[in-house]
Order: sequence, then C-alpha cells, then structure tokens
Amino acid sequence: MSTDLEEQRKKVEELKKKILEQKRKTVDADLDAEKRAAEARRAEEEAKRREEEEAKKKVEEEEKVRAEEERKKAEEEARQKAEEEAIRKAEEEAKRKAEEAAKLKEEEERKKAMEEARRKADEVTQKRAEEAVRRKREEEAQRKIEEARRKIEEQKRKEAEARKKEEEERKKAEARKAGSAGGGGGATPASIQAYCSALKQAWADGNMSKDEEVLLATLRKSLGVSPEEHAGLEQEIQLEIYLEAVVNGWEDGSISPEDSEKLDHLREKFRISADEHLRLERQVRQEILKQRA
Repeated sequence: MSTDLEEQRKKVEELKKKILEQKRKTVDADLDAEKRAAEARRAEEEAKRREEEEAKKKVEEEEKVRAEEERKKAEEEARQKAEEEAIRKAEEEAKRKAEEAAKLKEEEERKKAMEEARRKADEVTQKRAEEAVRRKREEEAQRKIEEARRKIEEQKRKEAEARKKEEEERKKAEARKAGSAGGGGGATPASIQAYCSALKQAWADGNMSKDEEVLLATLRKSLGVSPEEHAGLEQEIQLEIYLEAVVNGWEDGSISPEDSEKLDHLREKFRISADEHLRLERQVRQEILKQRA
C-alpha cells in the first residue's frame, strides 16, 4: 500500500513538472511573439522614416534645380540689359559727336574768311600735334587693354594652379589608397612648357587636324607627358585662346558679328559652358570700361 502511494506521488510530481514546463514554454512563446511584434514595428517605423527622408531629399534637389534655373535666367537678363545699355550709350555718343561736328563745321565756315591765312600757317603744326595726341591716346588705350589682359591671365593662372594643386592632391590620395609603391614623376617643367607651346599652336585657329593630333601624340610620348597632364594642359590652353578672343572682340567697346561668330565656334569646339562664357565676357568688359572711364 505504501508503495502504491509513493508511486502515485511520483506520478503527481512528474505531472506538475510537465505542467510547469508547458507553462514556461507558453510564456517564452508569448515573449518571442512580443519581441517579433516590436521588431516589426521598429522596421515599419524605420521604413517610414527612410521614405520621409527620401521625399525630403527629392524636394530639396528640385528646389536646387529651380534655383539654378532662376540664377541662369537672371544672369542672361542682366547680360542682355548690359548689352542694350552699351548700345544705347554708343548711339548717344555717336549722335553727340555728329552734333558737335556739325557745330564745329558751321563755326569754321563762319570764321574761314578771317582765319584763312592763319589757318594755313598753323595747319602743319596743328596736324602734328593732333597726330601726337592720337598716338598717345592709342598707346594709352593699348596699355590699359594689355593691363586688363594681364590681370585676367593672372587670375586664370591662379585658378589653373589651384586646379592643378587639387588634382595633385587627389592623385596622391588615390596613390596612397591603392598602396602604390612605384610610378614615374611626370614630365619636367621644360617638357611641359614645350608641349604647351605646341598645343597652343595646334589649337590657335580653333581646330586641330589629324596630322596635328598624330604629331602631338608623338611629342607627348617623347616628352613624357601623361594623358592626365595632356587633358589638363589642353583645357588651360583652350581657355586661354578663348579668353584672348573675348578680349580682342571687346577691344573697341562692342563686339562685331564676325567676332561673335568666332566666339560661338570656339565655345562649341572647346566645350565652354554658358556660365564660363558670361563670367569671362563680363570680366573683360568691366576691365575695359573701367579703364576708359
């Protein structure tokens, strides 16, 4: 009898253990379900946050594009307004000079009878003086134009040096990242100068023939000029040629149809952006107008 009771107690204890184990598994399952639900909520919140950030970024990019378009439009309007103002002033100056010439002619005719003898005597001296003044003015105007060209070229040189330094730093960073242990030192300054001279001569007329391309490739190889150096030098030379064309075109204060056509050709050939063209043209005109003021 005692044995039966002991056996029953054991069965009861085992049953209790099974019930407790079942309850523990149920609690663990509930905890896992809550955990998965929480993770699902976090994932949903993260996806929503990313979607909001992408929408915000898209709006900002669209605003930047609109702002850039408005800026370009404003610059174009300012350029057109400046050109119209220059034309108006030129017309007013021409009209004023015509009126002054008419008045001068009338005055000279009125005094002609009384001053004929003296005019003949002073004619040679007056012409010499006028010629000297004219030459002086032309020399002064040429000096100012050359000074403007030097300033612009100096600024262009500084910008080129900055770009070159930036490119050198980038190349060094890439070399360090790749772990490169060797490599040449590039062309010498003398080689670069000689190659620049040949490159400028080839691009002087705004076009480069196949023969010139072959000759430059051969020269580049013999001087040790790398493709990267060639690309940078070619861009600088093209910009320099274009700048000279802009300066020459605006020397007289206005640009002729022939000069405009030449600039259009160079701009297309050298792939000079509208912003870069406007910046150079505005700078040249400001320097020339400032020197003539």
